[in-house]
Amino acid sequence: MRQRTIVCPIIQNEGAYLLCKMADDRGVFPGQWALSGGGMEPGETMEYALRREIREELGDALIINKITPWAFRDDIRVKTYADGTTEEIYMIYLIFDCFSANREITFNEEFQEIAWVLPADLKQMDLNEATRITFTQKGLL
Repeated sequence: MRQRTIVCPIIQNEGAYLLCKMADDRGVFPGQWALSGGGMEPGETMEYALRREIREELGDALIINKITPWAFRDDIRVKTYADGTTEEIYMIYLIFDCFSANREITFNEEFQEIAWVLPADLKQMDLNEATRITFTQKGLL
């Protein structure tokens, strides 16, 4: 089983949290709402990997002006690739509180939609299991 270290930003702006609806045909949680983030590459620091993932997935215009390490955890997930193949992966999540100076997003093909969601509205979202655990641990669900 392959192991991946995942950097995961909890991006907040003016009290709302950024959620991304995963593509229907790929990822660990197809079609569900999630936090952005992704795997660290060899030689990257945690902050560099976090900023790279944000830039790749959400565009260059989103300005992250504060990053604070928050928590970590692990689990085993099955990832589905665009070609339909699957892989079981042991994931180590490094989770960061992030604050953005703006809401300018240009998301990539991993997502089909994005939303800035107030804490009171999180319960209505079809959150994936990992995101639900994160928001529960933060006391928001």
